Amino acid sequence: MDLAERKGLLEGIDARTSVAGSNKMEILLFSLGTRETFGINVFKVREVGRTPHITKTPNMPRGVEGLISLRGNVIPVLSLISFLEHKEQPREHGKTMMVAEYSKRTLGFLVHEVDRIIRVDWERVKAPESVLSSNQGLITAITELDDGKLVSILDVEQILANAFGEALIVDIQRANVADDVGMFFADDSIVARRKIVEVLDRLGVKHKHATNGAEAWGRLQAIAAQASQSGASVRDEIRLILVDAEMPEMDGYVLTKNIKGDARFAGIPVVMHSSLSSEANHAMGKAVGVDAYVAKFDAEVLADTLRPLLER
Repeated sequence: MDLAERKGLLEGIDARTSVAGSNKMEILLFSLGTRETFGINVFKVREVGRTPHITKTPNMPRGVEGLISLRGNVIPVLSLISFLEHKEQPREHGKTMMVAEYSKRTLGFLVHEVDRIIRVDWERVKAPESVLSSNQGLITAITELDDGKLVSILDVEQILANAFGEALIVDIQRANVADDVGMFFADDSIVARRKIVEVLDRLGVKHKHATNGAEAWGRLQAIAAQASQSGASVRDEIRLILVDAEMPEMDGYVLTKNIKGDARFAGIPVVMHSSLSSEANHAMGKAVGVDAYVAKFDAEVLADTLRPLLER
C-alpha cells in the first residue's frame, strides 16, 4: 500500500457509524512483519502514515519506543510486536504508524504495514481458544477471512496495562443499597473485567458477568426465564446491566437493543462502558437506548455513574 492509499484509507470514518448497531464491525488489517495478520477496530484508528522521527527518552516502559509530537500534542509510541510472543524473526518492522485513540488517550502503534479495511459480522468474530496460550490475554478475538486466513484482533487494553500498568483505584464510596442488590456486566477484555470487578466490590454490589455479547444475552434470558417461573421480577436479581461496545459474536449495541426490546427487563438501566470514546459512538449508544455512556477506564467516573442508578 503506497502513501496516497494510506492517507485515503481512513477518510470518511464518521460515515461508517451506520455499522454500529448492525452487529457488524469494520477492521483495519495490518501486519507486524511476520506471516500473521492482525486487526484493529477502525473506529479506534485516527490516521495511518509513515513513522515520523521518534524521540527516545530514558526509563521508557518495555515496548514503548519513545515520544513524538503530533499536531502540538506529545504522544507515546508503542511497538506492538514487542508485546507478542513470535517464533519467527519479523521482517522490516515499524515503518508504518497507526495513531489510535483508546479511552481518551492518543497513542502511536508501530506496525510493518497496513493492508485494507474489511467489514465482518460480529457473529464471525470468536473468542480465541485456550490452546492459543502463547499470546492469550493479548488476543481478544479471532475472525476468518473469505480466503480462510485467520485475523487476530488485539486486546489493546491489555497491551496498555502491560506497558503502563493498571491505574490504581482510590477510595470509592459504597453504594447505599441492600446487601442482596446485584448487577450484570459483559466485557471480553480480561483487564477490563478485573477492573470492573474491583469497582463493583468497592461499591458493595453483587455481580455476575459474561465474556461476550452472545453469552451475556443467553445468561440474561435464562435469568429472566427463571424469574418468570418463580413469579419474581428480574430487577430483584439484576438492578443494572453494564455492557462493552465491542464484543465477539454480539456487540454491545445489539445486546442493548435486545435488552430494551424485552419487557422482562423493563426498568433496568443499561450503561455502555467502552474505550470507543468518540461522539459517533456516544450517538449510537443513545440510538439503541443506553441510559449512560462511560469511557474506559476511570474507576471513579464509572462508580459515580453506576451508584445513582443502583440506588434509585
